Amino acid sequence: MAKITAAEVNKLRKTTGAGMMDCKNALVEADGDFDKAIEILRKKGQKVAAKRADRDSSEGAAIAKVDANNSNGVIISLNCETDFVAKNETFVTLANELADLALGFDNKDAFMNASYNGMTVSEKLTEQTGVIGEKIEIGSFEKLSAPFVGSYIHAGNKIATLVGLSAAVDGAAEAAKDVAMQAAAMNPVALNEEGVDQSVIDKEIEIAKDQLRQEGKPEAMLENIAKGKLKRFFKDNTLINQAFIKDNKQSVAQYVKSVDSSLEVTGFSRVALG
Repeated sequence: MAKITAAEVNKLRKTTGAGMMDCKNALVEADGDFDKAIEILRKKGQKVAAKRADRDSSEGAAIAKVDANNSNGVIISLNCETDFVAKNETFVTLANELADLALGFDNKDAFMNASYNGMTVSEKLTEQTGVIGEKIEIGSFEKLSAPFVGSYIHAGNKIATLVGLSAAVDGAAEAAKDVAMQAAAMNPVALNEEGVDQSVIDKEIEIAKDQLRQEGKPEAMLENIAKGKLKRFFKDNTLINQAFIKDNKQSVAQYVKSVDSSLEVTGFSRVALG
């Protein structure tokens, strides 16, 4: 029987993220074979993952990253079952490392098959499910490209946002962060009126009409009054039309124009957990 050293256990722990005892037991079972020990830990993860497949994983860490050129950004959420795990330093570190890796991929499938420390991202998540004992998975994967992309992560990693601007002008970094904070705080349904789904518009008009009927307004007036209420809905719920949280005397669009007269918000992504 091979003698298992503390250095070997520590090396396996650093490679896999598994606990010290799990690593020692895997090395003992593998008779000191490092690669076989990794495989043993992975199989343990697969068994735990199968048992926990139907669990709710609504907790976790939402992480936004932007590349060095500020032209591409990504948000991923690394989901788990409990807030206790979500706040664990090792878990948050893994979420950040995976988000850095995700910057190089255009979609979730390609990212899940990407190589991470000698295994695929998908295999790493299965392994971590075994290590932690909770369902661990990638929930959201959002990419955004623009002439300038900024990001914001709300305290506790529960909300992450990306914002795209039309040009990399002086002041773009601060403006993008401000608008990304706006998107995090105010949860807009779309960038502008054109981005609101027709079904949402139809539903808002019907809600407004029902309210007006209950107030006793004549049927002939309902359509016009409802359209007025719809304008208010757009103002409250579309990003560029919302009152800017740092100065509610101007809209987000007006704030961005104050940075540079030609500057516009071209898009945003928002991921929230919990």
